[in-house]
Amino acid sequence: MITDFDDFCTWMYVLVDDIWKQIDHLFKRPGPRPKCSDSELVTMVLVGECRGWDKESEMLSYWREHPDLFPHIPSQSRFNRRRRNLMQAFNLVRQIVLRCLDVAQDRHCLIDSLPVPVVQFHLVPGSTGDWAAYGARFGKVPSKKQTIFGYKLHLLVTMNGVILDFALAPANATDLHVGVDLLSKHTDLTVLGDKAYISASEAAQLWQYNRIRLQTLPRRNQKKQLPAKVRRLFNSLRQLIETVNNQLSEQFNIETNHAHTFWGLCTRLHSKLAAHTLCIYINRLLGKSDFLQIKSLAFC
Repeated sequence: MITDFDDFCTWMYVLVDDIWKQIDHLFKRPGPRPKCSDSELVTMVLVGECRGWDKESEMLSYWREHPDLFPHIPSQSRFNRRRRNLMQAFNLVRQIVLRCLDVAQDRHCLIDSLPVPVVQFHLVPGSTGDWAAYGARFGKVPSKKQTIFGYKLHLLVTMNGVILDFALAPANATDLHVGVDLLSKHTDLTVLGDKAYISASEAAQLWQYNRIRLQTLPRRNQKKQLPAKVRRLFNSLRQLIETVNNQLSEQFNIETNHAHTFWGLCTRLHSKLAAHTLCIYINRLLGKSDFLQIKSLAFC
């Protein structure tokens, strides 16, 4: 049972450290081991993401107030460098936890995207980052009636709110194109998408080669329409992925970019998505089936 913040940190560290023993050999580096171990640093990042400590300076400042939990806090430059070097580790931890999550085995999923702007619209002409070199583009976000410069994060989510897979794509890439690429890595799924994923030919190919049934509501001008009861059920199920998107945006600040480079952004995205998955895993261990309790866990 988790009753306070210290308990939450302990749970997270024990989980991460157990996983780290399996993958430590993949991240060996020359020289003596640092006083702050990799598993400690990964835990600090994941807990910080759950708390919404989105800036590294802010995160380290808060951790210095808890020397009983992590007595050795790296300098900000060293912390940033080690965090980026461990970018793949965050995603590997997430994938290992997914294999242990019973609710991640659900074969009924949802697919959607959310915007990840990297530079404010009016600052793009003078931007000095490497964003354009790594595919950042202007793109429209119809749901918010805005145009952004950056990317869209495409998510494949189970009906239980577990992020099964993801892809980062330029903001001008269509949801259908990126979604099909994402789904082609999987098999035996039933996936609900919004009208951006309507394509009879793409749906047929996914079914033929991957046994994936991509289902969407028909547009109003299409002859074949579904019964009102089915449409209501479809829309209610689609709200589940909106809930996950809201968690990522409001708690994990995924739409707010503090990175100065593309790889810095990727590191932050991997750590946020890993933190989301580990919180669900802790909920399951505690016997709580409602993934909405992620925030209450982190703020105990």
